[in-house]
Amino acid sequence: MIRSRGLIAKAMQFCAVLALSTSAFALDSVKMMIPGTPGGGFDQAARTLGKAMQESGQAKSVSYEHRAGAGGSIGLAQFVNANKGDPNALIVTSVNTVTGILQSRSTTSLMQATPVAVVFTEFNVLAVGKNSPYKSMADLLAAFKKEPTSVRWGGGSKGGIDHLGILELARDVGVSGDKVNYIPLGGGGETNAAVLGGHVTVISGGYPEIAKFVEAGQMRLLAVTSPTRIPGVNAPTLKELGYNVVTGNWRAFLGAPGISAPQKQGLVDAVTKATASPSWQVALKTNNWTPTLITGPELDAFLKAESSRYEKALKDSGLL
Repeated sequence: MIRSRGLIAKAMQFCAVLALSTSAFALDSVKMMIPGTPGGGFDQAARTLGKAMQESGQAKSVSYEHRAGAGGSIGLAQFVNANKGDPNALIVTSVNTVTGILQSRSTTSLMQATPVAVVFTEFNVLAVGKNSPYKSMADLLAAFKKEPTSVRWGGGSKGGIDHLGILELARDVGVSGDKVNYIPLGGGGETNAAVLGGHVTVISGGYPEIAKFVEAGQMRLLAVTSPTRIPGVNAPTLKELGYNVVTGNWRAFLGAPGISAPQKQGLVDAVTKATASPSWQVALKTNNWTPTLITGPELDAFLKAESSRYEKALKDSGLL
C-alpha cells in the first residue's frame, strides 16, 4: 500500500511537471497562412513574427503555408474556409489584401476572419535618379501639375499601396487620378533599373530596397510618406512639405473565424508579447518598419476605415 501511494505521488508529480511544461506556451502549434510568394513582404512579416512568438515563449512551434494571388485575397479566402474555430491559426494581411479583395471582387472580407493586431507599417520613400532635373518634391509636383502625363511614376502592382499613395498625392495637388502615368514594375532590381535608366521619372517603394543606391549617390530621396520622419532616412515627410498625404503598408494578423472571445484574446496577448521580443525589435530597425500596434475595437474600426479609404481611391482613378 505504501509503495502504491509512492507510485501514485510520483505519477502526480510527473503530470504536474508535464502540465507546467505544456502551459509554458500560450499557443501550441501555430499555423501561419502566408498569402504571397516565398521571400516576399507577407513571407518576411509572417516568419519574423513566428520567430518572435517562439523566442518569447508564446508558441511551441510555427508552421507556414503559402497561397499567393490577388494581393493576398485568394489566401484569405482559403484561410477563412479551412480554419473555422481553430485557435492556433493566423494569417498576415496588408493594404494590398484590401485592394486585392476590391479589385478581384472577392466575396471574402478581412472582417470574416478574426482581427488580432496590426503590428507595423512600412512607409514608402519617393526617389529620383541622380541625373534627374527634379531636386525637390516641389520641383517634381510643379511639373506634374503642369503636364501630368509627363511624369512617369514607378512602383509595385497597379492598385497596390505604391500606386494608391501616388493617387492620393495627385488628388491633394489637384490632379485627376486618371491622368497619373503609373508604370507597375516587378520590384527590387527591375524598379531600381527603371529609375537609374531613366525609364521612370520617380519611384515609390520601401527604403531598404533602394538604400544602397541612395548611399552611393545614384538616387536622391525627395520625401517619405510617413506622418513623421523615419529614423535613418534623410528625407522630409510629405506632411511637413505641405501635402496632406500619409500612406503606408501596414501588416495585420488575423485569426480564424468562429473562435471564442478568450481564444481571440489569447492570440492578441501572444502577438503583443512577441512584438516585445529582441528579434522583433531588431527586425523593426533593420527593415525600417514603424511599430504600429493596434488591437481590439480600435483595430476593427481601423480596418473598416482603410477599406473605405482605398475603395474610394480605386474608384476615383477608374480602377473599380
